[in-house]
Formats: sequence, C-alpha cells, structure tokens
Amino acid sequence: MKKLNVGVIGHGWVATAHIPAINATGKAQVTAICSSRPLDEAALSKQYGSPIKAYTDVKAMMSDPTLDVIDICSFPKDHPRQFIAALAAGKHVICEKPLALAAKDLEAMAAALRKSPKLKTCVNFEVRWSSQAKTIKSVLDAGLLGDVHYAEVDYFHGVGPWYGQFRWSSKKAEGGSSLLSAGCHALDALLMFLEGAVPVEVTAYSTSSKSEHFAAYDFPTTQINLVKFKDGRVGKTTSCLDCLQPYYFHTHLVGSHGALLDDRFHSTKLGGLNKAKWSHLSCGSVDSGDVKDHPYESQFHAYFDAIAAGQEMPLTSFWDAYKSHQLLFAADKSAATGRPVRL
Repeated sequence: MKKLNVGVIGHGWVATAHIPAINATGKAQVTAICSSRPLDEAALSKQYGSPIKAYTDVKAMMSDPTLDVIDICSFPKDHPRQFIAALAAGKHVICEKPLALAAKDLEAMAAALRKSPKLKTCVNFEVRWSSQAKTIKSVLDAGLLGDVHYAEVDYFHGVGPWYGQFRWSSKKAEGGSSLLSAGCHALDALLMFLEGAVPVEVTAYSTSSKSEHFAAYDFPTTQINLVKFKDGRVGKTTSCLDCLQPYYFHTHLVGSHGALLDDRFHSTKLGGLNKAKWSHLSCGSVDSGDVKDHPYESQFHAYFDAIAAGQEMPLTSFWDAYKSHQLLFAADKSAATGRPVRL
C-alpha cells in the first residue's frame, strides 16, 4: 500500500492533533494544509517533519491531483459545503464532528456520498476508539451483561472562557447546541453500546447555568435526552457544558445478567463474584476533552486500512455518524418545542 497524501483544511487546535496522528500511522502523510491565515511552508515542514504545501484557497488545494484524502478541521458551519466539495473532487474524506448544524445539510451530505460510493469516509467520533469504549463493547459482545434494557451515557465538561473553542462554540451560529458542540460524543456512544437498536422517539429537556462563566452562551448549555427504541429498550444521555467539575464521561448499562458503571462491572455469568462489590476493568477512562488525549491514531489507522481494502471503515464512517446525527437533530427539536419527536 502506498502512503496516502492528506490535505488538511484548517490549522487550529484540532488539526494540530490530527496531523501528527495521521503521520504516525505510517500509512498516510499530511502534504498540504489550507488556512485562512497565510502559513509558512518551511515552518510547517519543520514542525511536522515532512514537506508541506500551504494554501489559503480550499478549492485550489482540493484540485491538487497528488492528494488522496481531505481532512476537514474547519468551523462546523463549513463542514457540509467542504465535505460535498471534497467528494466532487474525488477525494476520500475525514470530517470533524459535528457533520452539520442542520438536518437539511446532513441530508445534502448523505445525498452527495450516495453518488460517490467508492469514496471512503471517517467522522471524528473518536470516543468509539477509546480504551474504555472498546472494553465496554467487548464486555457486551461476550454476553457478560446479558440483554441490556437500559443505558445511560453522559457528557460533563465545563466549556467556559478558559477553553480554546469557547469564543466561537458559545454562539448558536457556530456551536449549534449543547449536543452539537460536544455532547454528541455521549449520544453516539449510547448508540454504539446499544448496537442494532433503532430509536423511534426522543424527549429532551434543556436548561442553563446562572454562573457568569457561561453567560456568553446563546443556547441552553445542559440538555437531557430520553430515547425510546423500537425493541423496547430505553436510553438516556446528558450533555452538560456548564458544570464546574472535572471532566466526566459517565456510562451505566443495565442488563439481564449484570451491569456496568464506567470502569466497573458485575456479572452473574462469572461464578464467584461478590454481588456487593464491583469488579474493575483495567482500561483507560475517557477523562479529558483535550484533543491531545484523543485516540486519533487508532482511528486513522483503521481508516487508511479501510481505504486500501475498498471498504467502509468500522465504527466511525459517515453512515455510522449519520444515524447519531439524525437522533441528535430530533433531540434538539424536542428540546426546542417541548414535545416528544418521532423518528
């Protein structure tokens, strides 16, 4: 397999985590970066250890015939247009979350991808590639919890003025909503853990902190979402951007043969366990919102393998993320209207 050449749109916080991770896979290399700010090619090449061409025009970079993949690390409002343009240019696409800020734009992206079935996609719901998520999935696949009938996955992360993205993500036109801004990771993980469950209805409620730290937000910063699935299972996810506490990615799954709470579990499938005490899983926890701590390298490694095999990437292709975004937009509609929304 030849190394794939990747062009990155944007050179902000998240791009500086993507680029080393892409290069570290050994299966691809970043050879171009497009930024609205003029960048020094010599400085970029020195920073990342290989020759990089700098662009200020996205269309010009996408026209580069040497590029195989476009990595979209721009502002969320720009994702749909750039995603569709990259497909039209014949490039595979990596896209940061959220895919879009409106359901109509999500559908336009899906329509464009259906016309380009040979192009492969990766969406950065990288929590699915974390040690914690993969371990939980293994516990579920092994049947240690039996049939899970209740699941909750919650995202607690105080995103205030001390956080890099706050200046733009606190605005509805840029951040979208509590779920779109960050809590989508929890909702996406909920669907991963309830694999195959089809959501049919969601009821959501939202509120906001009175703390002056979060006064700049022009949308509700905390939202709770209750999901009913076709097979009778129920789920709950919370997106809380206005908490004053350590980062916490909470998971609680309850099944017919046991339960799991974060990095602990109990199972009647394992003889001799003390039902009064949790047993511990030796996995790393999702405990940071900092992109430098995210498992991008594992995710990109799988993505480049999928391109080589001509297959959809596992776990985080566009179509995986599409399902999560459909539920997300329904939840936001429910929170805005005060009524349950059917899917």
